[in-house]
Amino acid sequence: MIDAGGVPGAALGTGDVTVPGWAVASVIDSCAVSVWGGVVRRWGDRWLEEAPVIQDLIAAERRELAALLDELPSSGWEAPTLCAGWRVAEVVAHMTMPFRFSAGRFVLELLKSGGRFNAMADRVARREAAELSREALVASLRDNAGHPWRPPGGGPEGALSHDVIHGLDITTALELDRRVPLERLEVIFAAMKPKQVKYFGADLTGIALRADDLDWSYGTGTPLTGAAQDLLLVLCNRRLPAGRLRGEPSARFTTV
Repeated sequence: MIDAGGVPGAALGTGDVTVPGWAVASVIDSCAVSVWGGVVRRWGDRWLEEAPVIQDLIAAERRELAALLDELPSSGWEAPTLCAGWRVAEVVAHMTMPFRFSAGRFVLELLKSGGRFNAMADRVARREAAELSREALVASLRDNAGHPWRPPGGGPEGALSHDVIHGLDITTALELDRRVPLERLEVIFAAMKPKQVKYFGADLTGIALRADDLDWSYGTGTPLTGAAQDLLLVLCNRRLPAGRLRGEPSARFTTV
């Protein structure tokens, strides 16, 4: 996926992002950007090796989520997620899109949507959720656990955040008892910057996020407390089921 504005994972922010022509071209420019589906990134003549430890975290996340989805009943695949307008099937189709798309195909699909990334992602996710069986989608996630895809500009941290956030879009909406290991969340939080939070459109003015299971906080103001994985969703402008957050601002980030 194109990482609009340098957002790790680009787990679909608010509105849409129009990718300019030069950026579309850069997806297939082997000299200056992340390689779509590549193992390393090139800048000029320098090859940068990706962090193998983070790749292990990515692989573990994909395998665990694939195992969970494999046990999900058919009705669960039709259930809505925290990604507005997407069922479980669309989210999994979106998560596995990079494993099926070459750079050329990605650019072609993007151009079909006028360079608007979110419009392209939505159209492709709906189409592939309709065309591919749940077994095929699960297999794509499981069999590509070690796939080296990186969101251009996001690096391995971006790939990890993409998988974790969309996995939480599923498990939190379905209220499944799954806890993302804290070491994965630590990597994501360490890579997250204010401009990336802004991309998702969450209004955190006057709010201090405080994790109760990890030494992490964000912002200043009235405390909003919860599990680190739930606060990650707050940063991504998701609304959570009731009872997961504590503090006066919790109603702002909770479904009715």
